[in-house]
Amino acid sequence: MPVLIAKIAVSAATYWIDRPYDYLIPEELGDKLRPGMRVYVPFSRGNRRCEGIVLAVTDGSKLENLKPVLALLDEAPVLTEEQIHLALFMRERFFCTVYDAVKTILPAGLWFQTDGKRRVQDKTVEMAKLAVPGDEAADTADRIRHRAAQQANLLDMLCSFEALPVKDLLLHCGAGRPSLKALCTRGLVELYRREVYRRPQLPPEELTALPTLNGEQARAFAGLSELSKAGKAGAALLQGVTGSGKTSVYIHLIDEQLSLGKSAILLVPEIALTPQMLQTFSSHFGDEVAVLHSSLSVGERYDEWKRVKSGRAHLVIGTRSAVFAPVEKLGLIIIDEEQEETYRSENAPRYHARDVAKYRCAKANCLLLLASATPELQSRYQAEIGRYAYFRLETRYNAQELPQVRLVDMKEELRAGNGGCISNFLAEELQKNLDAGEQSILFLNRRGANKLISCGDCGFTYRCPRCSVSLTYHSVNRRLMCHYCGYSRRVDESCPSCGGKLKYVGAGTQLVVEELEKRFPGREILRMDSDSVAPVGSHEELFERFRKENIPFLVGTQMVTKGLNFENVTLVGVLSADQSLYAGDYRAGERTFSMITQVVGRSGRGSKPGRAVIQTFTPANETIQQAARQDYDAFYASELLLRKLQNTPPFSDLLAVTLSGTEEEQVQQAGRFVRETLEQLLGRDQVLLLGPAPLGVLRVNNRYRYRIHIHCRANAAIRAGISQAVIACCTDKRFRGVSVFAENDPPNM
Repeated sequence: MPVLIAKIAVSAATYWIDRPYDYLIPEELGDKLRPGMRVYVPFSRGNRRCEGIVLAVTDGSKLENLKPVLALLDEAPVLTEEQIHLALFMRERFFCTVYDAVKTILPAGLWFQTDGKRRVQDKTVEMAKLAVPGDEAADTADRIRHRAAQQANLLDMLCSFEALPVKDLLLHCGAGRPSLKALCTRGLVELYRREVYRRPQLPPEELTALPTLNGEQARAFAGLSELSKAGKAGAALLQGVTGSGKTSVYIHLIDEQLSLGKSAILLVPEIALTPQMLQTFSSHFGDEVAVLHSSLSVGERYDEWKRVKSGRAHLVIGTRSAVFAPVEKLGLIIIDEEQEETYRSENAPRYHARDVAKYRCAKANCLLLLASATPELQSRYQAEIGRYAYFRLETRYNAQELPQVRLVDMKEELRAGNGGCISNFLAEELQKNLDAGEQSILFLNRRGANKLISCGDCGFTYRCPRCSVSLTYHSVNRRLMCHYCGYSRRVDESCPSCGGKLKYVGAGTQLVVEELEKRFPGREILRMDSDSVAPVGSHEELFERFRKENIPFLVGTQMVTKGLNFENVTLVGVLSADQSLYAGDYRAGERTFSMITQVVGRSGRGSKPGRAVIQTFTPANETIQQAARQDYDAFYASELLLRKLQNTPPFSDLLAVTLSGTEEEQVQQAGRFVRETLEQLLGRDQVLLLGPAPLGVLRVNNRYRYRIHIHCRANAAIRAGISQAVIACCTDKRFRGVSVFAENDPPNM
């Protein structure tokens, strides 16, 4: 009989020793152990007991004296063969361990705690059903009614239903458990446990007909439908102005896939958008819909995952991690607002949902649809050169014009004596909306009250003792806070350095609310930022209040910029259009254009015309002018030319190696070592290396951060060279304590 060997990815293996390890499968586990199951194995010289995931089972190994698998953790595989290959792909593409990838693919409820128990158990309810035919039960109830009324009532109730939860049965019959136990003893009733799913609360919806498509939408749907039915992998870009009805196209495409017996995944960029999407799609597809995002409880997320895996739900709606949903017969993945940074993970594995979606669609021979009013430049370029199919919606679904936009020069406001964050013109427009009973959204992408507090006499500013940033003032609790590490302290009455008067500089959402309260006393104002929506589901409650109670003002950060549809919102104010424009990132212009365009598009989505006010200190800036005109084509042409001059994506790939540690000199030395190693491994002709250079915020939580940028045409050999350089640094004793990782197209940090 051949010796069976399991190739296992071990959880304790760090990146530089990560590989499949061979383990001997004991005879008693030979018939049970299969790829995709988790096991306990001994690891390292001390034979420390740790988790592993079985990647494959083979008949032999070139190695001798193999350690045995200790125990099985799963009764059935938790990963399919496709998901195992996905984890291996993620290791090579995103510079992570296989186990990091596996933990990202699987829900948190499946993982085990230190005591060996799973984090979340399956939820069951006790059920009761008749153990005899209904006629016999009814006759028995009639015979015993005079001496055992409660038992008779229980039998009568069970005669009307196939099965009932014991708790509900006893409550409706007014009976006690002894009466039910007596029926079980007599063999008349049988008790058993049935699994139930913990599901997020959904408003009851009657199924409605699919929305009617206008001419543009119908043409886009026809083209996309043809691609999705082709039976081969493909990608398409759907670009539509804000309010053009892209969601209606999604609904028809998904309906078509479900009718063919296939499944679909719809990704949205923000948790705040999920309830709105969920309500819309549930009204058309009912229980076919499952939702996956981080605001669900661990139990809810685990049970939604089980519904998808078991085939009870064929449409998954969620944020970034929903791209890993274990759907059967994948037919379509849609990424809504595909340009958003939230699709990029900032923790290992540092993946982009679009890259994972491309891989899954390629393996399933199905369509990936990217959609946005302001597509990412790389996506638009891929459409231009023919790699993506391209469809466009030029007009709003309700035939309304795009909002009229007015630029306000804030330098003129300062000269006129207005040092607040709301210009006089915007204040007048807000008053007009109040008088008309219409609603307004004000956007400022900074939470808190003030960016910093400084002394006008000596120039002192409060800085975080652990990070290279100023502390932000929060007026709600009168505390200064660091938005990087969470450090906070109370503000002094006067300058702690010279005793001078403190000045409050820069504005955040809290200060905007305070200024609105002064300008419009007695009017209710909602604020939406990460400080105000911390509780689970509170963003949904805020949106519902804004909609149903017709609250005049909603002030928010980027949470209010996309995907929201409020028919009575006719005015949008962008309070600081320059804020993200000079961020020192090659994507700063693109991010600013997209953010302004998206938030302006929240206005005038109903029957009333919309308008917008953009406040800026640089009204002549080309990007701001283009955003005010909603002119994506002009922005794309000018930005593409700039990218070509910079040799940044889409004209080259950008990868990075980031280093951090508590000793700055050691981090710098490690950075120079990594650069020299990259030069030796990759050669100077293939790549352009920049750095190591400090990140925009050098120190975060007492760790200094440096980065090396790599401009190249990425391929497997390039990634392998970068991986070798990272491993060489991690295993060099001189750099012990320095954290090193590589990633694709890194975010500005």
